[in-house]
Amino acid sequence: MNEKEMKAVFEENGCGDFRFMDSAEMVTGQWVRMKCRFGCDEYGKGMMCPPNLPSVADCREFLGEYSRAVIFHFSISLEDPEARHEWSRSINRNLLKIEREVFLSGFYKAFMIFIDPCNLCGECVGPHGECREIKGARPSGEGLGMDVFATARNAGYEIDVVKDYADAMNRFGFLLIE
Repeated sequence: MNEKEMKAVFEENGCGDFRFMDSAEMVTGQWVRMKCRFGCDEYGKGMMCPPNLPSVADCREFLGEYSRAVIFHFSISLEDPEARHEWSRSINRNLLKIEREVFLSGFYKAFMIFIDPCNLCGECVGPHGECREIKGARPSGEGLGMDVFATARNAGYEIDVVKDYADAMNRFGFLLIE
């Protein structure tokens, strides 16, 4: 599968705003994991959230095993903040379809990183339960210790802190390819 064919797959799955990037432009930092621990309601609750993920150093090493990535950009404004969960669930399911098609085309190392914490089930069974979506469960960039702001900016996207739910939210998913 070449870039042109990949682009067609991305667009067929509702992911038309994307850019190819060198995976070396993906920024990680221990501070990101601290923001998860001391600022996210999902910390410790989900199987795909810290502390149930490898260390930031291991995640950095994992990302370094890839030479290329695709960054997918999604933006939405919602009146009801809770509506973001269904919106992101739908996007993450489409991202999994892309990962599968790219994998089947010969990119056997293809790995998708979700736009936010895995919420495929709606409610996670937690770190001690048996994942109902184990084949599809994926971490978010932040869960892997990725500085999504710096990484998105490295790819040429503008991103700022959202101060109000009336403002457009920007979310980014990543496909690691080799």
